[in-house]
Amino acid sequence: MTQPRKILVVDDTPGNVKLLTDLLTVKGYEVATAESGHEALARIDADCPDLVLLDIMMPGMNGYEVCQRIRQNPATEILPVVMVTALDPSQERTKGIEAGADDFLGKPVNQQELLARVRSLLRVKEYYDTTQDQKAELAEWNKKLESRVEEQLAQLEKMGNLKRFLSPHLAEMVLAGEAVDPLKPHRSAVTVVYIDLRGFTAFSQVSEPEEIMTVLNEYHAEMGALIQKFDGTIDHFVSDGIMVIFNDPVPVPNPTEIAIRMVIAMREQMANLKMQWQKRGYELDCGFGIAHGYATIGAIGFGGRWNYSTIGTVANLASRLCDEAKGPQIIINQKTLSHIEDIVETEPLGLLELKGFSKPINSFNVIRFKDGQAD
Repeated sequence: MTQPRKILVVDDTPGNVKLLTDLLTVKGYEVATAESGHEALARIDADCPDLVLLDIMMPGMNGYEVCQRIRQNPATEILPVVMVTALDPSQERTKGIEAGADDFLGKPVNQQELLARVRSLLRVKEYYDTTQDQKAELAEWNKKLESRVEEQLAQLEKMGNLKRFLSPHLAEMVLAGEAVDPLKPHRSAVTVVYIDLRGFTAFSQVSEPEEIMTVLNEYHAEMGALIQKFDGTIDHFVSDGIMVIFNDPVPVPNPTEIAIRMVIAMREQMANLKMQWQKRGYELDCGFGIAHGYATIGAIGFGGRWNYSTIGTVANLASRLCDEAKGPQIIINQKTLSHIEDIVETEPLGLLELKGFSKPINSFNVIRFKDGQAD
């Protein structure tokens, strides 16, 4: 049985506390109460609530001060806080926002409005908790991986571990000694592809966690199959962002051509996914960025925390180009175009001001293969 969500009601008026407690309890929430700001902070530390309904006007420490203290604590900085006030909410809203409040309710409380806002903020909190759990699982896996590196370096070359980063074909080549150890830091010229969903942030704010996970699983399944088909190396994926490199750990004569063929295939597959998602009411698309250049690649980290990473301007450039891409654009820079201009048609996008780059980047949108080049 799912554990009921816990809500902390903070108010120095017993009648208000009882009203909110009765309403929330009937709806299945677990309710804790506090009569002052100091007591509220103590209950938050002890009970770890999922949401706080916080009165503004209280003796000693008012609601603004309590909210500020909540936001200053790293353990509670994302805890949803709803300010409840008998004052004019429009006049108090600026102070509340500055203090870190997520929402406001006026007194007397409208019951339907209260429950709607509580449900909405708890959905956001639940999604955040899910991502934190996934982050913790990933951190634990990295810790175990580092332990194995220290104990038996040879064991890291087992197929099960390499498949987390490489296609099965590349993993077999590494295990057979036909490629360098991909976890040992080394420098290489690579083509970097960055892929990111468009509309995902808005979608995740209004969708249930189960819907979000279903979409991500569908997206990663389709993109992952194409990454393996084209022997790409996965640098990392976080939520809807995926980074893939070509020409490492196994050198290939035409990494940029392979990358663009993979991305165009991804764009075609995304068109099918997009139609499926639209039938479910999801407005999602995908953007792509591609760059070619030198990077340092390998296991980067310290102590019990290691990640497989690509370090260098080329990785940043691919990411920034992807940021500029409107679904389903494929944006590349001039240097990357020079490697594939014989096989694709492009349109100039002009000079783009990209974050982290002191000079504008001359950029192009890949439209299609030239006649006879698709195969």
